[in-house]
Amino acid sequence: MIQKAVILSTGDEITTGKVVDTNANFLAEKLAENGIDLVSVITVGDVPERLEWAWKTAIGLSDIVISTGGIGPTADDLTTETVARLAGRKLLQDDATVEHIKRLFATINRLMPENNLKQALFPEGAEIVPNPLGTAPGFRLPVTLDGHTAQLIVLPGVPREMKPMMENTVIPWIRANRGRDTVFAVRIFQTFGISESALDEAVAGLIKPDEARVSFRASFPQISLRILVEGKPGSAERKLEELAERVRGRISDYCYAEGETSMEEVVGKLLTEKNLTLAIAESCTGGLVGHRITNIPGSSKYLLGDMVTYSNEMKMDLLGVSAATLEKFGAVSEECVREMASGARKQTGASVAVATSGVAGPDGGTPDKPVGTVCIALNADGVSESRRYQMRGTRDWVKLLASQVALDWIRRYALGLPISESATFRR
Repeated sequence: MIQKAVILSTGDEITTGKVVDTNANFLAEKLAENGIDLVSVITVGDVPERLEWAWKTAIGLSDIVISTGGIGPTADDLTTETVARLAGRKLLQDDATVEHIKRLFATINRLMPENNLKQALFPEGAEIVPNPLGTAPGFRLPVTLDGHTAQLIVLPGVPREMKPMMENTVIPWIRANRGRDTVFAVRIFQTFGISESALDEAVAGLIKPDEARVSFRASFPQISLRILVEGKPGSAERKLEELAERVRGRISDYCYAEGETSMEEVVGKLLTEKNLTLAIAESCTGGLVGHRITNIPGSSKYLLGDMVTYSNEMKMDLLGVSAATLEKFGAVSEECVREMASGARKQTGASVAVATSGVAGPDGGTPDKPVGTVCIALNADGVSESRRYQMRGTRDWVKLLASQVALDWIRRYALGLPISESATFRR
């Protein structure tokens, strides 16, 4: 019966700080959603004796150990051989995996290096976890040490490969082996414009501990609130909807979506539903708003153009911003962004346009316009809105936050909500 888990993250790139371990965060969430108690997250480098210590420790603490990394083709990929040694199993080549790897190389018209065959070696008796997106399949193997048996699940460290393997193969297996007939129902609320502590206060007392588990996750620039209900099939879902309705009543001003949904996905869906087209004019965000919009498949249906006019000359030449406006108010001003948004609409014929200009830092600020000053405007038929914000943080944070506010403005316009209510960080 699977009740307790340990996550094992391997790789010198993690222990030296060169790579942030986002895999552990993803796995922890998935385990929590399925009622598995996460005992520990162990991070270890590519050193044989340290890897062996980490695996022994993880096995002793849990019913299931999920590892990421260390199953590539190079000499420092030691996970598979370490597990085989601990389990006392031979490494055997899987012919189907060999063919899978060869096909992947053939599709990109590249010669397969012989060391890739290392990825087709598995401990005797292991059950292979298919990896349709890469050359490194995972595997599952029960291992007994000192009389305690744990299921070892080995996955690649590449997130785009690991995540579908976890969701499509590992999670169904975990659910089938939890030893309980209850299910877990989850609802996630995505919010923007409210701090984590304020969100906690807003829903305080709404849900009792015996009704559900409530948790928060700050993932700049949005905050997620998650409700997890355990119960019998059908009953858990009904209870979750009842609790979700309570929460909606408290946080509707800040909630922009439910589920694992980004602001740009919401905006894209609304523009499509409302048959609206979009133009973007960017200065301080340097194309980030357009980048986020075009990350969504099908964005060509509604995005007509994104003009990154970083210099004053480009603002005048491409967007028709007047020299008088720039001289009197400057590029970082509500007057300038209003003309930028208007010019973007005229250039493209879009239904709605949004514009950004600001001082992202770390230099360039003045007493009147300190670092973090950002002006945003929206232009549509009968609408010309602009606001000045004072944002905090590093250059990349200011840019990301400005892009989030700009997208939120588009969302509010499409929904017919007053844009002026988007008062986050407004000066």
